[in-house]
Amino acid sequence: MPAQDDEEQGQVFVDESDIIHEVDVDEEDLPDADDENDTENIEDPDDSIHIFTGHTGELYAVACSPTDPVLVATGGGDDKGFVWKIGHADWASVLRGHTDSVSSLAFSSDGQLLASGGFDGLVKVWDTFGNFKRTLEGPGGGIEWIRWHPKGHLILAGSEDCTAWMWNADNGNCLNVFSGHGAIVTCGDFTPDGKTICTGSEDATLRIWNPRSGESIHVVRGHPYHTEGLTCLSISSDSTLAITGSKDGSVHIVNITTGKVVSSCSSQTGSTDGNPESIECVSFAPNFPWAVFGGMDQNLTIWDLQNASPRFICNHKEGVTCLAWLGASKFLATGCCDGRIRIWNCLSGECIETFKGHEHAIQSLAVSSNLEFLVSVSMDGTARVFEIRDFC
Repeated sequence: MPAQDDEEQGQVFVDESDIIHEVDVDEEDLPDADDENDTENIEDPDDSIHIFTGHTGELYAVACSPTDPVLVATGGGDDKGFVWKIGHADWASVLRGHTDSVSSLAFSSDGQLLASGGFDGLVKVWDTFGNFKRTLEGPGGGIEWIRWHPKGHLILAGSEDCTAWMWNADNGNCLNVFSGHGAIVTCGDFTPDGKTICTGSEDATLRIWNPRSGESIHVVRGHPYHTEGLTCLSISSDSTLAITGSKDGSVHIVNITTGKVVSSCSSQTGSTDGNPESIECVSFAPNFPWAVFGGMDQNLTIWDLQNASPRFICNHKEGVTCLAWLGASKFLATGCCDGRIRIWNCLSGECIETFKGHEHAIQSLAVSSNLEFLVSVSMDGTARVFEIRDFC
């Protein structure tokens, strides 16, 4: 039986009567063999649980309310801010009135008020429903950053006009202008005890001020301090130390009482042209004797303050733009130019989670007051919310 033999040999013969329909195929439509290995067009999964898309431009700033765990404020290049709620897609309030990008946002420590700063040189005060309260005027240049006094309704802001300003947010009165820097005041803050102000500038100096008198107590400059403009600043929880990062790729820790540099560290790698890579973010650990810093060298460095040496250098695929501690835990989040957010165990130096979803660089991170949500804003024009309760 020939047919049975053919079947046993795995051969199948097709007769013309078996053809149902003929289709002409252009060779250009045929898949290339290399396409099977091409994964560039495969989209990454989106790990976020909430996406806010109310903005129409790049996002620069995000703040989470210290009292309402789902209340978030965002601002960006569309000259607007928004307040919105995690998990409430139908609730949002627009903050109108700025005529240039909203560069910075911050809630008061009691959660009652929100301040927005813009490149139009204005600081505006809002309630938590997005209702306008008042405008704080004075600076002659764009607002670089905003901070609230830890115990009251006082606002501190740094400006492109080389000054920092302090106002009473309840009545709009200017309380002091801090003059002395020779370039843009790029970073600054109150000490946690509220008794001192620290500001950093493009002029490569750190100034320590008396908030009441406006007097400059210390000016930190020259060797062994930074040689280029400061980019970021953070103050220890006991109000004794300030850590600063710079375009020169170095990090220095300063004793606020004496104005002396007590520790220094430099970026581990330089750029392709041999110049140092800028440090973009610095912070002290809440519950450990560490400092952390990240920058365009694609590294997060976990620095042991007691031994003045790095515990771990954590590599990223692109530059590190921002960071946020997940409460008082050992876990730290970093935002990067590659649009990824990475969660690090700072005890082991390991990356234990990578959150995907953004298409462009992360600009800022904030953590909700209940430590359940991490909110990120990006150059892609979106804010995204990720669950972090497993890490806190």
